Amino acid sequence: MSTRVLRTTDGWWAVLGDHAVRIDTEARTTAELLADRVAVREAAASGEKGTPVAGLDALSPVTTPCRVVAQMVNYRSHARDSGFRGDVPPTFFRKASGSVSGPAETVVRPSQVKFLDYEVELGLVMGAPLPVGTVVTERNLPSYVAGLVLCNDVSAREVQLTKGQFYESKSYPTFTPTGPYLALLEPEDFAHLIDLRLRLSVNGELRQDRTLADMIVRPAEALTLLARFQTLDPGDLLLTGTPGGTALKAPPKAVEKISALLPPAVKWKAFFRNQARNPHYLHDGDMVTATIATPDRRIDLGEQRTPVADAAAVRRPAEAGRRVEDAA
Repeated sequence: MSTRVLRTTDGWWAVLGDHAVRIDTEARTTAELLADRVAVREAAASGEKGTPVAGLDALSPVTTPCRVVAQMVNYRSHARDSGFRGDVPPTFFRKASGSVSGPAETVVRPSQVKFLDYEVELGLVMGAPLPVGTVVTERNLPSYVAGLVLCNDVSAREVQLTKGQFYESKSYPTFTPTGPYLALLEPEDFAHLIDLRLRLSVNGELRQDRTLADMIVRPAEALTLLARFQTLDPGDLLLTGTPGGTALKAPPKAVEKISALLPPAVKWKAFFRNQARNPHYLHDGDMVTATIATPDRRIDLGEQRTPVADAAAVRRPAEAGRRVEDAA
């Protein structure tokens, strides 16, 4: 069975039901914790009553700096929503690790971003070095992947589409909510990955709901493809794509053909004028809730609840405080 680990400002905890036991470790980073699995197992097997999980403020269980890599269009339902026909070539992009935030931290929408989107994703946390040229199979996958985390690949769509800039559009601070739990897997757990169900709701409305059976390129193959050019180290994070149901969807085929005849500036202006009528993009005051788990809870990555706020609203209290201090 997997072991759920939670991180707070005070250290690391093994989660046992609704209580958590502190892990006796000097680890400061995720990589250091993964090198101290003995301490994790001892805490999980201690039998202590522990501390109520509800009283702990969870941080991202993936510490930074680290490499954050993501797969593009890796679920069949998302490929359909995105207008792809036929095979989708495996594609990767990088995110700044400065975008990683906690599972309850506010997602901040930059002032220049109007079309803010959500993407629930399964994150693979590396437990061993992945050198260039590595071939990963279903059999040896447990040798490289230590555990799983719940992530949200928040995206600024107008930046992504008009600039072709995945890195910028997905790397603003708070654009990768991660956690609450790092589920450390045993070798026998990997056979159950296919049963993991990804779900995301906005203000209680279910938007995304698929299992890994909808995935196009599975983790072992994805790591093999990535290792053609990218080294990964323990503690690094691979986001494995999102199911259909995001706010952004491709226009109908006829509209797409007409748009292709227009100058780029005119095309994008028309496209985003249409998107402005789409109520599914994230706005100030929204609450995004996401979960990933198997039906039997053998693997359960917890629930992530992240409010959304405009940058101006987030800055206002701090600026008001500074004005008070200046006046004093």
